[in-house]
Amino acid sequence: MTNLPDLGLHALRTAYLQGTLDVGRVVDEVILRISKAGDDKVWISRASDGALRAAAAALDARRGEIDRMPLYGVPFAVKDNIDVAGMTTTAACPGFAYDAKRSAEVVRRLVEAGALVVGKTNLDQFATGLVGVRSPYGVPRNPFDPDYVPGGSSSGSAVAVAAGLVSFSLGTDTAGSGRVPAGLNNIVGLKPTPGLFSNEGVVPACASLDCVSVFALSCADADAVLAVATDAAATPAIGPAIGPASRFGVPRPLEFFGDQAFAALYGQAVERARALGGTPVEFDYAPFRDAAQLLYSGPWVAERTAAVGAFIEGAGEAAGVWPVTRQIVLGGRKYSAVDAFEGQYRLAALRARAMAEMAGLDFLLLPTAGTAYRVADLAREPVLYNSNLGHYTNFVNFFGLSALALPAGFRADGIPFGITLVGRANAERALLAWGARWQRATALPLGKTASRLPDAAHDPVVAEDRVSIAVVGAHMSGLPLNGQLADLGGRLENAGRTAPVYRFYALPGGPPHRPGMVRVAQGGGAIALEVWSLPSAAVGAFVEQIPAPLGLGTVELEDGTSVKGFLCEAYATEGARDITALGGWRAYVKSLAS
Repeated sequence: MTNLPDLGLHALRTAYLQGTLDVGRVVDEVILRISKAGDDKVWISRASDGALRAAAAALDARRGEIDRMPLYGVPFAVKDNIDVAGMTTTAACPGFAYDAKRSAEVVRRLVEAGALVVGKTNLDQFATGLVGVRSPYGVPRNPFDPDYVPGGSSSGSAVAVAAGLVSFSLGTDTAGSGRVPAGLNNIVGLKPTPGLFSNEGVVPACASLDCVSVFALSCADADAVLAVATDAAATPAIGPAIGPASRFGVPRPLEFFGDQAFAALYGQAVERARALGGTPVEFDYAPFRDAAQLLYSGPWVAERTAAVGAFIEGAGEAAGVWPVTRQIVLGGRKYSAVDAFEGQYRLAALRARAMAEMAGLDFLLLPTAGTAYRVADLAREPVLYNSNLGHYTNFVNFFGLSALALPAGFRADGIPFGITLVGRANAERALLAWGARWQRATALPLGKTASRLPDAAHDPVVAEDRVSIAVVGAHMSGLPLNGQLADLGGRLENAGRTAPVYRFYALPGGPPHRPGMVRVAQGGGAIALEVWSLPSAAVGAFVEQIPAPLGLGTVELEDGTSVKGFLCEAYATEGARDITALGGWRAYVKSLAS
């Protein structure tokens, strides 16, 4: 049998397929590593050694089915606010503990694919915090320096991967809990688009924002978990690929809370991204920052109160409620329904500004955290320093975005620094593909392990490089010019409406009859549209077929995002019929027939 320095998903699968390794040997190695780690405060509970060996034996007996189990024999850890059948869920609060009768949907999918649950990991109690120290079960030991916080709330899950105790782990991410621990432990942290992974069987923190997240040593491994964990009810569109000539956002102002080493490492990361072919573009971080502050300094705290406030209010000292957690969660009682609505209005305005800043960018390239804190620092400033760690993370779920934390270097004292890519909804595979290129270019260690990146053939690749184009007239499905899109490989992605900032006209001439859409400063309406995508190589040929006064420009959608789309030069609308009130070209065509 082979030696086992590498628990990477692809390393294990290769060995299994070659017949040089069995699951029993892997489980023995995991048990040995956990024993050698000692009292590292990573685990709240573990499957017994006997249960793990029995599960391994059952999988070894099914080796002939390995082709149907993409995660065959892969050991993983689960944050202890996610249910695993037959194990206790505590959310890091002894008095809250209950025995889970069934596994969370995401765990069920992973186990069905052949993965093995090793145990339940420590966390900031009730997933409230980004520091990893708010637990009566202790502080998980940062493998790079135990004096430093491991990051939270998914602290134990991140350390389990970084220390090489498991192949991957599940965390949760409401405000950054799947990213900050990744950055402080030199591993990959994938935060999917909200709704992509099921939250069934997850103790809520802020139910409207919570996401299950993935920690792994490589983007290739995270991609393999993504393929299995994605909820069957989720039907995400495939986001466009991020090509070599990407445009990535660099925030201004930058904040590193006095940490000049992290500031220098971020500057180096920007230059590395430029060397990979990208173009840095500065953007105003203010709307993102202001939205981030709403999470703990606005009415969304009341959603945490709704989740566990009644329990905390009735819990005695023996329940083990962490003092800072109590303070934060019960602080939601001070907000009113009026505060909640005003918060929603404020968030909508910030989102519109933020999406305008993201227009034309493939992703934002942010520091995962602006600095790292010692455990002793948190004893002095438990709330302020926690908020500082969320400076670049708290806004992401508010805006329904995807994100990927990546290792990006070390301070001179050995503390890891990380970056986070923030992309649009359903951009996970594109971010992972770019992240795989990044990991190969930076050649950093994987966590604090002897593991190596898998062969490049396993790297996630977004095969299609496509450009989205919004059409509002005769190019829509079933209308006379739709064939121009189809002939060039066009694909309908979704239907929707513009932001209410356009006037819509029936232009003279034809057939085919065409509309003209013009953006206005006031008095506009929302216009029905379809978003199609074309292979990048076909866009030029499509543009050649567009006659004046029409052309492609940037069209703002109802949800605040922007795509390329048809616009009209204003001069051509003089004397044209204004059909804005009809709300779209199909309605206009229908009105002519009636």
